[in-house]
Amino acid sequence: MITGLGVDIVEIDRMKAALERRPKLKERLFSAEEREYCDKRSRPEVHYALRFAAKEAVLKALGTGFSGMRFCDVEVIREASGRPVPRLSGRAAERAEQLGIIEMHLSLSFTHTTAVASAVAITEGARPRKDERPDPKAELAASFKEARAMLDEIGAGSELDADVESDAGAGEQATGEPADG
Repeated sequence: MITGLGVDIVEIDRMKAALERRPKLKERLFSAEEREYCDKRSRPEVHYALRFAAKEAVLKALGTGFSGMRFCDVEVIREASGRPVPRLSGRAAERAEQLGIIEMHLSLSFTHTTAVASAVAITEGARPRKDERPDPKAELAASFKEARAMLDEIGAGSELDADVESDAGAGEQATGEPADG
């Protein structure tokens, strides 16, 4: 089940200006792996803005925002396929465990001026359990049982009709006249 949803938007120029004014800010906000990834891009400020928005979105999905969390408690890494995924540590990981979060989906996008990220936190309840899936053999057996019960009802109805007809015929024989009068 979806436990949390977070969305955040960051102005790219604002992120660029902040990083230029305070060079140490990169080290405070981003892991070495994140910095290496962003610095290799043609427009690093876009990727820093995306990662910052992602961190905020993830923490919103956890229901905390940055309250009591460190910026590096959420790290945005990329799978081999290129898909961005959050790596949680510290208090963010503790909070996710408390909530029973087993998976966190992350989506990143940007325009010329803004970076946007959305995060969805998912718990075990969202996953179908194997024992909850219907057993095809049991479903088939139940269908046959139901069909057999219907056929038995139809057969019992035919026997009842035959009894009524034989009773009516017996009435004619006893009086010699039709049962209707």
